[in-house]
Amino acid sequence: IDLRHPLAVLANRMPWQEIEASLAQRWARQVKAGKKIEDLDLFGPISAVAGGGVSNAGRPRLPTRLMVALLYLKHAFNESDEDVIQRWGETPTWQYFSGNEYFEHQWPCDPTQLGRFRKALGEEGVEELLARTMEVAVTLKLIAKKELTRVIVDSTVQEKAVAPSNPTDIKLLENARSKVLIVCARSFPGNPHDGHTMHEQIEQSAILMQGLGVKPEVVYADLGYRGVDKDNPLIEIKHRGKDKRLTDEERRLLKRRQAIEPIIGHLKADHRMDRCHLKGSEGDALHAVLCAAGYNIRWLLRKIIKKGLSLLLCLLQASGLTGLFAKLAEIIGRNRLQNSDQRWAIA
Repeated sequence: IDLRHPLAVLANRMPWQEIEASLAQRWARQVKAGKKIEDLDLFGPISAVAGGGVSNAGRPRLPTRLMVALLYLKHAFNESDEDVIQRWGETPTWQYFSGNEYFEHQWPCDPTQLGRFRKALGEEGVEELLARTMEVAVTLKLIAKKELTRVIVDSTVQEKAVAPSNPTDIKLLENARSKVLIVCARSFPGNPHDGHTMHEQIEQSAILMQGLGVKPEVVYADLGYRGVDKDNPLIEIKHRGKDKRLTDEERRLLKRRQAIEPIIGHLKADHRMDRCHLKGSEGDALHAVLCAAGYNIRWLLRKIIKKGLSLLLCLLQASGLTGLFAKLAEIIGRNRLQNSDQRWAIA
């Protein structure tokens, strides 16, 4: 495979060892106390413990990296449990991302095993997966740490069987795809008021950013979050209700709050948040966080492509080949208009 492929680049940059180490305790077999049995031997009465210790019975677990990668890919590319496993068996870059050294034209596991793995992870486990995507973004210098001190907060309904209404502002949508990174996602059973969700959202953001050494300091929100300043004394909450007290810079940043709406639209349309098929409130919580992790994986892939193209342009300029590059772009553009089949050949 081409190691310059964005998914191959990301595979080599993901902190797989840290992910496996943080999740290892969830797979540890439980120590059983056993049952005390009284018996007799040639020298008199004795007592022994039967059934104690750690049992090695049962099917061996599949590699943690493989199962984590399947969850990332499922929500990054909007696939069901069955489809992501089937597509994995046909896609070499997906297998490389999952830690395979050789291509295997077969399913990695049964689809039911992915569901059991997701349930075993729990909400804390999937939050760990989301946190690692932020760490990769900072490590690759795709986003500055200081940017994580300002967050935008909003809430939406995760439907079970109702089609979502997606935003239609294409320019705003594309800007949001490029600039906004999801730092937390949490489900709230019972559909509470927006303002009542602020404290837990900020708390989750701070926990997920611990590994980066930063935490949210300023929150930009809509008017649904008015009156919650006392419940959140450690952060500054900015909204239109405080317009007279805002500086010009804060007003400019407040306008960026609208960028969260296209992100919600993308989560629903491209990353499976349009409806949740997992059981109960625990399933809703796991699904919401995994959708956010899937969005961040696709965001990282787009930024890797963009960063790679920028580096190529700099190298061409440094070597004096800018004119050749422009001529090549002109030829490619002309052939795109003439023949779509020829376009792929030139690309």
